Amino acid sequence: MKTLTSRLALTTALTFVIGTAPALAQSTSQTSEADGSQNDSAAGDDDEGDPHYRGGKDIIVSAEGLEQLDFLAGKAVVNAADIQRNLNGQIGEVLAKLPGVSASSFAPGASRPILRGFDGERVRVLIDGLGTADVSNTSADHAVSIDPLTAQRIEVLRGPASLLYGSQAIGGVVNVIDKRIPYAVPDEDFHLDALVAADTATDLLTAGASLDVPVGENFVVHVDGSWRDTGNVEIPGFQLSDELRADILAGADEEEAEGEFEEAEELRETANQRGFLPNSGTETWTVNGGFTAFLGEHSIGASVGYYDTFYGLIGRPGAEHAHGEEGEGEEEEEEGEEIVSIGLEQWRADMRAQIALGDGFFSKLNVRAGYSDYTHTEFEGEEVGTVFDTESFEARAELIQSSGGVIGAQYTARDFSAIGEEAFVPPNFTRQIALFTAQEFDLNGIQIEAAGRYENVDVESDVLGLERNFDLFSGALSAILVTDGGTRFGLTGSRAERAPAGEELFANGPHIATQAFEFGDPDLDVESAWGLEAFVNAGFGKTQLNVAVFYQSFDDFIFLSPTGEEEDDLPVFVFLQEDATFFGFEADLLVPIVDNGEFTLDADLRAEYVSADLNGDPATGGIDGNVPRIPPVSLLGALDAGIGAFDVRGEVEWFASQNDVAEFEAETDSFTLVNLAVAWRPIPSNQSVTLMLNADNLFDVTGRRHSSFTKDFVTLPGRNFRASVRVSF
Repeated sequence: MKTLTSRLALTTALTFVIGTAPALAQSTSQTSEADGSQNDSAAGDDDEGDPHYRGGKDIIVSAEGLEQLDFLAGKAVVNAADIQRNLNGQIGEVLAKLPGVSASSFAPGASRPILRGFDGERVRVLIDGLGTADVSNTSADHAVSIDPLTAQRIEVLRGPASLLYGSQAIGGVVNVIDKRIPYAVPDEDFHLDALVAADTATDLLTAGASLDVPVGENFVVHVDGSWRDTGNVEIPGFQLSDELRADILAGADEEEAEGEFEEAEELRETANQRGFLPNSGTETWTVNGGFTAFLGEHSIGASVGYYDTFYGLIGRPGAEHAHGEEGEGEEEEEEGEEIVSIGLEQWRADMRAQIALGDGFFSKLNVRAGYSDYTHTEFEGEEVGTVFDTESFEARAELIQSSGGVIGAQYTARDFSAIGEEAFVPPNFTRQIALFTAQEFDLNGIQIEAAGRYENVDVESDVLGLERNFDLFSGALSAILVTDGGTRFGLTGSRAERAPAGEELFANGPHIATQAFEFGDPDLDVESAWGLEAFVNAGFGKTQLNVAVFYQSFDDFIFLSPTGEEEDDLPVFVFLQEDATFFGFEADLLVPIVDNGEFTLDADLRAEYVSADLNGDPATGGIDGNVPRIPPVSLLGALDAGIGAFDVRGEVEWFASQNDVAEFEAETDSFTLVNLAVAWRPIPSNQSVTLMLNADNLFDVTGRRHSSFTKDFVTLPGRNFRASVRVSF
């Protein structure tokens, strides 16, 4: 296996940054004109405690060098108050209410964001601009190594702007901003943020805190940590879908007819499992420490962090996993049965720096670098099954232009190995080198924005003696018309290319998480997509409307296709390529209904739709039909009421049935969730101290997220009451 020289590269990068300037300045977040997104409340700490604050025309976005950032037509920013209201240990679930966002929902311990129907290798999840360096993109059962509890805010970027962050971001980018490398020196002797919570549906107990302490006028130290513990998830009704339950009961009848009474009874117990999800508990803890030194307009900072989680995987009926006994929230492990669980740990070191370059063509140089050592162990009972090891290094440098615009370069290296009986991907090494730019200028009253990216990707497996090299070119061009009233009409065309990942090229083995035996194809071509997106960002007084309509046409879209054969008692799937089209829209509308100074009432309406089809010609051996696991139409309507120190939000979420499914994929029924949240800010002088009570899924409805691999035997939680306290001072 090729040895990754990440430690040497990180040392070199630090030496370069320190040696090229007398001092360095922080990589700041630029204030840009908002798109009126439903979560623009992240515009500043002063307003963060007010859930009705929408940020006006200011939004914090971490990409620098663009004044308007209309490439981010589908952007949303989730702040600390939103995180508290949608609290979850997995980032996919925290973001699932945003238009255009769903979640993989494989298990309570593993749920990755899905943007516009795209997941895995088409969505980049970042920490402060750099990749998470985990293996969550490899399989849906692998957790994202981020605890949202200590996040300051979360940015969701969809559409063409995501190409600035990598070829694996055709679907979009999720960027989690924390303070492990501080952005500023606190005005007070120290600044503390903390959040504690407990709930009923998962027996949740969680706490997290971050502390910033200035040392003198130009130096600040940061520490944070979190802990989260949950039990088995309580659910309404049966664990299994009606179709799967009927199949297992039919199998029980067959066993009984053959005189296998014990096997028949076990199958009936499996089919009648209800009330909770067996083996769905989680335990996670994190700790991070960092610093930033400020000297004039320059700064440099670094951090070290550790992430550790242990969570159960809910067994598919028929696999060699444990199932629980029927009961009221309590379960017993049957003798001789094995349960599958995952233990994950990651050490991570990061550096961020800024060099002020004066008043010339370039105003500053931003540098970001990170190193990760990641280990992920899958246990079968108490025995070690498969171990995934990943060592990664990523560096990013951006030259910010004084007149607006950015030119940058990015380097990423990942050394991946998997050892064990279920190591379906052989060891492989991936290196990426990229150059990118984004520019904007005015052309006769029409704002023009352009972005481009070149990327060279090398993927090799010494074990197989195979190597592939790809040259990728991506670009986007936008034209935006701004009316006298400030409404923005935009049209963006884009071309994006993605190299096949090591898993898609080299997979060859049983993939128990998805109940498939997977075969990669080392001859896969570049996946490319032409895109067209139209958007409107409008404000009528305090009313805000945002609509984005998108269309993407793929050449050589990479997907897993069933063959109808079996290997090791698992259905065989192969990675294939076919042309495909994605079409959809996202919309949100904020309408103030009452605002008399003492009482406010706002309506918050959201909608999303995605359709995705494979366009092959069966007559020539091509594949047509539906792309699997595409989220159905969904609507959200909410009323936000505020009176004095209290805020009340009532939500109704409706998810349509999904009948447009791929071969061998289960359909899902429609369902409606009703949620309620009451927040109390008891200290008038500090609006960031918030006590919140949540009641989610008030009517205890069974819901199955269609984007999940495990939707036929993993449901969303039942009725859940949660109490939380957030403080910031």
